[in-house]
Amino acid sequence: MKNHEENFEKNHPEGVKETQIDWALVAVAGVMVTLYLTANIMAVKLISICGISYFDAGTVTFPFVFMLGDVLTEIWGYHTAKRVIWLTFFCNIILIAATSIGLILPVPDYMADVQAAYKTIFTYVPRIVAASLVAFLAGELSNAWTMAKIRELTGRKLLWVRTIGSSIFGYVFDTGLFVLLAFWGTAPTRDLIAMIVAQFIAKMALESFISTPVAYAVIHFLRKIVTTV
Repeated sequence: MKNHEENFEKNHPEGVKETQIDWALVAVAGVMVTLYLTANIMAVKLISICGISYFDAGTVTFPFVFMLGDVLTEIWGYHTAKRVIWLTFFCNIILIAATSIGLILPVPDYMADVQAAYKTIFTYVPRIVAASLVAFLAGELSNAWTMAKIRELTGRKLLWVRTIGSSIFGYVFDTGLFVLLAFWGTAPTRDLIAMIVAQFIAKMALESFISTPVAYAVIHFLRKIVTTV
């Protein structure tokens, strides 16, 4: 260990320089993790249209997580995207563990209302948490893998085909697995199908009309500043 440290200091007398750090990758990964954790917290609130609730508020931000997964795959490749997906997965576990500990910590009497609100947001149903984690991994990994495979066929052309095409596969796994794992046996089959279809359509609409144009802009910008592309 000592020899290794001495060799590193000899070859890198100033340590790791700022120019050696891929700040673009750090930024994209950080935003992706943040959006995913935000989507999970927003999921507490349901969106109701004409008195019917088909999906939660997290559906609004979740497509941008897939969009950044597309950006990672397009710019840095599938293996880097996979590492960031796993990082996001473990960050969510840390959030769940930390906020669960917060639930059991004592609070003063005058903070009772705050504690009640905190409990409402951060009391997790184990089955739903497990469903969310499994669905995220399956959806994101299939999305990144599919995008990489489509790129092998199209090269750098037809980006929209890659972003939308990969998302179709990703959302089938993400939405389908989550609804089935979270609610199978507790909700009628008709409701399960309605939730899957409604959430899939909502996510694909956001992906097609908002996330994909944003992905074009981000990827165009990154191709100018990331020398590995």
